[in-house]
Amino acid sequence: MDGCGGRLQGGRRHLLLVGLLAALLSIAGCGGDDDTTASRTTFVAGGSGTSERGTWAYPNGDAGNTRKADGPINSSTVSRLGVAWTVPITAAGTFGGYASTPIVVDDTVYTQDLASNVQAIDLESGEVKWETRYDSPSVGPNGLAVGDGRVYGGTGDSAFALDQATGRELWLLRLTRNEREGVDMAPGYMDGIVYISTVPGNARGFYRGDGVGILHALDGETGRRVWSFYTVPTTLWDARHVDINSGGGLWHPPAFDEEGKIYVDVANPAPWPGTEEFPWGQSRPGPNLFTNSLVKLDASSGEIEWYQQVLPHDLYDWDLHLPPVLTEAGGRRMVLSSGKGGYVYAFDADNGDRLWSRSVGVHNGHDRDNELALAGRYEMLETPVTVYPGVLGGVETQMAVDDGVVFAPVVDLPTRFESQERTRLDIAAGRGQMVALDVETGEQKWVHRFATPPYGAATVVGSLVFTTTFDGMLWALDTATGEIVWQERLPAGTNATIAIAGDTLLTAASFPQGPGQKAQVIAYRIGATGRAETGGGEAQPTGGEEERREEGGGQTTEGGGGGGGAADLAAGRAIFEQQCAGCHTLADAGASGTVGPDLDTLRPDAATVDEKVTNGGGGMPAFGGRLSAEEIRSVADYVAAVAGQGGGGGGGGGGTP
Repeated sequence: MDGCGGRLQGGRRHLLLVGLLAALLSIAGCGGDDDTTASRTTFVAGGSGTSERGTWAYPNGDAGNTRKADGPINSSTVSRLGVAWTVPITAAGTFGGYASTPIVVDDTVYTQDLASNVQAIDLESGEVKWETRYDSPSVGPNGLAVGDGRVYGGTGDSAFALDQATGRELWLLRLTRNEREGVDMAPGYMDGIVYISTVPGNARGFYRGDGVGILHALDGETGRRVWSFYTVPTTLWDARHVDINSGGGLWHPPAFDEEGKIYVDVANPAPWPGTEEFPWGQSRPGPNLFTNSLVKLDASSGEIEWYQQVLPHDLYDWDLHLPPVLTEAGGRRMVLSSGKGGYVYAFDADNGDRLWSRSVGVHNGHDRDNELALAGRYEMLETPVTVYPGVLGGVETQMAVDDGVVFAPVVDLPTRFESQERTRLDIAAGRGQMVALDVETGEQKWVHRFATPPYGAATVVGSLVFTTTFDGMLWALDTATGEIVWQERLPAGTNATIAIAGDTLLTAASFPQGPGQKAQVIAYRIGATGRAETGGGEAQPTGGEEERREEGGGQTTEGGGGGGGAADLAAGRAIFEQQCAGCHTLADAGASGTVGPDLDTLRPDAATVDEKVTNGGGGMPAFGGRLSAEEIRSVADYVAAVAGQGGGGGGGGGGTP
């Protein structure tokens, strides 16, 4: 896992410089203006308590991405958390319907679903103040930033600013260069500038070639570009193979220090491991800068201060994609970094020197395969091969830091690389850990093991570290020992993170996995006595629009709603292309996703597809109740009619960060 680093004085701004889940057929339920339950608050049985004012002002709690909160929630009060209110989640996508961390300022919760729709919710009551709909699918993690009276975010291809009080769109700027790129991060905001990046893919597919991750600094008031940092060259390391190669970009916001500098983690190169014609990344020779690198930039100019590449020539989608975390230890300013490679790194924030690195979770002997490829020793590499961590493993979601300890949520889930272009995942086999490391030395203090993956990041308050696991559990562990202090079952599975504002904890049941499970944002509050609705009985349809909108203005309403469904094969294909292509292979739709099953090989009948989409199970979400029976049938009929028949073309790679 050795990397390389450098210090560039006066560097140029334009220097050359992700279904979750195995069997996911996900479809977004897009809304109109009519008054349905799509965005109504559910007032649960029992008292809602009275909120104590608090804030969660940045996507990761503060400008340094520490995910550390202050407030009265602690080991003595956590057992008194009850549900104050819930708001339904109507979106559905490759990675569920919701994956962002809410922002809480001025007693208002600002949140975004995986259809890029934005809601402002009263923290005390759960009433939806306003909603702005984009119906633009994202694989996430997306989210928002708030500052100077504006709410900033991204759609599938653009950045936007909304009026904080009303949700009215103030500006919208397309960022992608082509249909092979996308936007799926929560932006950063500081001193009037919005920082937001493209990535080499979108809800329709990833790593399809000619995808360049570019970090843009935009004027918050107007949307004007201030500077752009190309995280990878537009030649993509070999001009002959631009149509094959792609890489870079940010999945999370930067960390901001007090000296006007920002720290960003840059994602992986592709294809991975390679193609049949160019195995082991031979189409992209060299270390593939600045992928898998921590980069320090001047916030005002975009000039590089220093960089450290931790994994040159990545072969296994092990991107360094998490938000860097700023902290101090031993009298030294430090920046911590991690990602899907399953290592936590500590660097000197001033000069970029690596201080320590620590492997976490399960590894099975492939950590240096990249070095073999760089040296041209391809005879030492082979497929098929099973690799830990897998493409949805390692440190998949955000770390937290408090009192000299960093908490890393680790996913132990392998990937089977059947060939250079085909992979296989068994989501049900995933396990997880929360690992606590000493910030100064990297030494492990404790580890807590979970039966399912903790995709809920780490969030600290008092003497507790919180996370969620994929099976729908909310956990509070003792920060000193890792022992369980409190646990709560959510009303559905989840891959959602946590925000804490005063006496209120916000999370989501974001990934329904069985009949009756309902996706919803949930506010837990000290003294509240309600329980989240778990559903049951016959599901009620919500409807959906046939087309997604990626360009043009957002539509602001005071509630969600339903639109018209469609029952013909053309409508089924349109929905599949929007939401399923990133994970599944289906030639007719031009899809070659590798996270979910190859539908051309499976050739499922319509009844099988209909049952799985409706009821979920085995790692797949349930869409009954969020999609009408007619909509589900249209997708089922389409897949059954075309699977294994060929056609289409131009698919994409697996939809993972």
